[in-house]
Amino acid sequence: MRVFYSSASPFAAKVRMAASHCGLAIESVPADTTAEPADLLAANPLGKIPALILDDGTALYDSRVICDYLDKLTGGQLVPQQMEAWATVKRIEATADGIGDALILAVYEERYRPEERRHQPWVDKQMRKADRGLAALEAMLPELQDELTVADFAVAGLAGWMSFRFKGKLEAEYPALAAWLAAFPARFPAYDELGPRLA
Repeated sequence: MRVFYSSASPFAAKVRMAASHCGLAIESVPADTTAEPADLLAANPLGKIPALILDDGTALYDSRVICDYLDKLTGGQLVPQQMEAWATVKRIEATADGIGDALILAVYEERYRPEERRHQPWVDKQMRKADRGLAALEAMLPELQDELTVADFAVAGLAGWMSFRFKGKLEAEYPALAAWLAAFPARFPAYDELGPRLA
């Protein structure tokens, strides 16, 4: 299997960390989504990462879909099967992913739209979504168990990405999340290699 990724992507980091946790060897293929490379578009017509190519050539995309596949492939190593625990893990994963979606939209507004065409009220709305989500996510952290799940990898991907895209925000506004991230590499040593980072 191989996965198209960017080293900075919180969603690609989530998938790569989850695969490592499951003991799966996946080839990581760098992809520049702004260039719309043909091999990425063939795997995912939306041109987004991560996109996973299975050994038979089948493509899966969206980090939640990929992680669910990895979970099923390895007999439930990422998501507990007991209903209450399942709901907790999936709720935390969805919250972390949704925060990432909102923050990425805010970043893209500044990165790709000329200053005179930026719509600040829209950016402000994305930031309000993210801040509500981050407050909720901090409150959910005690629900994470000692055993790593996809929720941990989603939170680590988001928080690691925020540490360089929104430098200082976690420490200033969400100290429990900053402390959680600081402790995460001790729980998952491969974070230093597979977590999000600037190339």
